[in-house]
Amino acid sequence: MGIPFLEKQLKALADKNRLAILSCLKSGEVCVCDLVEVLGLSQPAVSQQLKKLEQADIVTSRKVGTWKHYRIVDEPSAVLLATLSQLESRSVCHRQTCP
Repeated sequence: MGIPFLEKQLKALADKNRLAILSCLKSGEVCVCDLVEVLGLSQPAVSQQLKKLEQADIVTSRKVGTWKHYRIVDEPSAVLLATLSQLESRSVCHRQTCP
C-alpha cells in the first residue's frame, strides 16, 4: 500500500457525510434509496459521495433493477478498518424502501 493509495483513502474518509454512509454500510449492504431517506440528502448528493468512496476502493456496488446497492469492500485496508472500528453501526439504514 503506497502513499497515493493512502492519500486517496484518507481524503475520501475526511467527510462527515461519507462517514455517515460508512456507519450505515458497517451493518451490511444498503440501497441508495435507503441512504437518501436516512441521511436526509438528495439522491444526487448521496450518489456523489458514494462515487468518491468507490473511487477510493472503500465501497463496491451492484445494480438491482434501476437502483444500486453498496457495501464495504471485501478486503478493507488497515486505514479503513481503523476508521470503521471508531464508527457506530446504524442499523436504521436497512429499510428496504426501494421500489
